[in-house]
Amino acid sequence: MPHSLAHPPALEGRTLLDELNHRIRNELASVINLVSFKAIWADNIEAKEELSNVVDLLHQHVEVHNILTMPDRDALVDAGEQLRKLGLAMCRCKLDRMNIHLVLSVDTLPLESERCWRLVLAVYELVTNAVRHACFDGRDGQIKIKLMCTRSWVNCWVSDNGSGLGRIKPGRGLRIVSELAKGLGGRMSHTFGTTSTTFALDFPLTEREQHANRAVTARRPRTGRRLKAVPTPPSVSAVGQRVNDLAIQSKL
Repeated sequence: MPHSLAHPPALEGRTLLDELNHRIRNELASVINLVSFKAIWADNIEAKEELSNVVDLLHQHVEVHNILTMPDRDALVDAGEQLRKLGLAMCRCKLDRMNIHLVLSVDTLPLESERCWRLVLAVYELVTNAVRHACFDGRDGQIKIKLMCTRSWVNCWVSDNGSGLGRIKPGRGLRIVSELAKGLGGRMSHTFGTTSTTFALDFPLTEREQHANRAVTARRPRTGRRLKAVPTPPSVSAVGQRVNDLAIQSKL
């Protein structure tokens, strides 16, 4: 009787994750094609415009999904650059539409690709959590992401200016973030205030990452990028897409 050879757990998990990502892309592409077809054949101008807006929104969600896809090679990746890309994509598909400003202040931070991916996933979950649960009480919403490296530790904060009341009980998203932090060898902590909420991720660098970051520090002692999302006036909006202007500055 022939024996079946089981895949190693890590390989099997990667295969299942690849299948899930592939399926999500295919489903999104199918929905985009369907809505695009409806937009082309719509007779009503307003309906055509609204359907075009839906297509644009779906494309922007595809962009976010692509950024969150697990890397397929073991390389060093600039976590600051990945968070900048994620911030831009989330502004286009979520934050701009809800009039929530995003401020991103990051250091150039080389991380191993899979560890960088885990960090980006965690930040995505925390930003999404703020969007869903923060109560801005009539104030302009603002979410801040800060990433920096202190010696051999990485410190990442996600904060918002919404009320923290009623957000004590962790849901599935925060449990995922906690597990991602543990996978990085670190921890997650939080601080709730009456008008603000802050989540902190702290984890150590690997030896490979420490070596790469020492080289970065030697070249540029203090580098970083800052991203700020500014609401676009309605007159600037194009049919089917509302994208805010994003100012990117280098932090000295």
